[in-house]
Amino acid sequence: MVDLTHYHPTFLALGLTALLMLLQLLIADVLAIVKKQTPGFPIENNHASLLFRANRAHLNINESIAIFILSVAFAIAMNANSNVVNGAALIYFAARALYALSFYFNFKLMRSALFAASLVALIVINLAGFIAWF
Repeated sequence: MVDLTHYHPTFLALGLTALLMLLQLLIADVLAIVKKQTPGFPIENNHASLLFRANRAHLNINESIAIFILSVAFAIAMNANSNVVNGAALIYFAARALYALSFYFNFKLMRSALFAASLVALIVINLAGFIAWF
């Protein structure tokens, strides 16, 4: 039986990530309204546009959230080392939050480094699950 209390920081990271996604959606929607973007029409591919960058930041977290949730579920189900899973989950959240900010402010190198950090965190969570499985 898995003691879920050991994974409270991971559950916090899940909740904070959900809040981050909500904020990113609101930011992208408000910018679209301010910029008078016609709903249903594509946003111009222009990194100089804050609307484009906000939309891409929102879409990008949507690309990795399922992997995060599935990885966490697998690791917890396997009773993986909670310190490793908790640390990696919090790193994932922090990297994704800072990634969004770096996207908004167009800090390309920082954005790439933070994407890599979130990717490594996902790999660590998965590895912790597989190590526990064996």
